Amino acid sequence: MARHQEVERIAKKLDTMVHKKNTDGALDLLRELKNMKMSLETLQSTRVGMSVNAVRKQSCDEEVQTLAKALIKMWKKLLDGAEGKLEEKRREDSPVRSSSTSKDLGSNEKSSKMSDVIPTTPTTPTLPLRVTSFPSAPVTTDSVRNKSRELLVAALQTGDDHKAIGVDCENLAAQIEEQIFQEFKSTDMKYKSRLRSRISNLKDQKNPDLRRNVLCGNISSQRIACMTAE
Repeated sequence: MARHQEVERIAKKLDTMVHKKNTDGALDLLRELKNMKMSLETLQSTRVGMSVNAVRKQSCDEEVQTLAKALIKMWKKLLDGAEGKLEEKRREDSPVRSSSTSKDLGSNEKSSKMSDVIPTTPTTPTLPLRVTSFPSAPVTTDSVRNKSRELLVAALQTGDDHKAIGVDCENLAAQIEEQIFQEFKSTDMKYKSRLRSRISNLKDQKNPDLRRNVLCGNISSQRIACMTAE
């Protein structure tokens, strides 16, 4: 199996662990990655750095966290080196003329895309790896619950992330509302308070990564429904 395919296989396994909230076996997969010579192309196309960071955040195993941080740091150096070469080439090709301006813009675009492959720091993830397919939520005829779902849809559609990711916001909102309802078993004040809190969290312009992680499935509907303030 080619190295690229092997890295992609490991990334998918790590994503599954995060989705199932069970990181048993993650250490062995991280060790496999450590022993691989990672190319810039493989790092960018598989976005394995995002998978490793997601496992690092979820795992309680100190050894997993330490190795994940080390991998992210190592890969970031690889990306920084590539960005440095792009910047150097940009300076060399930038005499004052209109054609050079368009080249500069192209170089900056490439540099920006590379910085999205792994987190800028081990504790600050950018846009998550890939969209998870969400199961259909139970239909409800309760007017309060349906209104709650509409408000959650609006919160999830803050900005344009949902368009780029291509997620079904109505179904995802229904999943989140269902989890909140199952916790309280009614639409009482506790239910409404939790709902308002989640809508506020998802709309928060100071923390757009939370909404993106929910849209991509790196944060499950159950977790966003029940999580405490972060």
